[in-house]
Amino acid sequence: MPHNSIAGCFVFCCGILAMLQSCQTKKEPAMSAIQTYAFRLKPGQDLKKEIEAVVKEKQINAGWISTCVGSLTQYNIRFANQPNGSSDTGHFEMVSLTGTVSVNGSHIHICVSDSTGKTIGGHLLEGNIIYTTAEIVLLSSNEFIFKREKDGTTPWDELQVVPEDKP
Repeated sequence: MPHNSIAGCFVFCCGILAMLQSCQTKKEPAMSAIQTYAFRLKPGQDLKKEIEAVVKEKQINAGWISTCVGSLTQYNIRFANQPNGSSDTGHFEMVSLTGTVSVNGSHIHICVSDSTGKTIGGHLLEGNIIYTTAEIVLLSSNEFIFKREKDGTTPWDELQVVPEDKP
């Protein structure tokens, strides 16, 4: 092999090595930290009030409901496009609870089933009273701040997602 080819190969390999080393020293972007809050509610507690209390106590700026199972003796739900809530008493299983939570306002929906399996759901209001338990897991991110503001697309305060570094 001629001398120039070996020298050229050496220079080329040194260039590749230098590029690989520079890739190793580049700082990776910081990963979003996800925080988990797991708690249990007991008989007689109000589901919405207690979730809001945890959000306030933990100063959750951008959170969501990961899971919830439990039961109610009373539900109070606002159905779609209705001005007032509807409530009933009895024994109900919580089959779904979902939503966004923040110290700046939350938006939570619930679905419950009665003793025959009939289900109803809607917007969670105060007045959903725990029967035996509610096992809840909330997750939150330090990457965002959730706010509720009018944005002109609806007459309601809607979710606004703001990067954490630009409140």
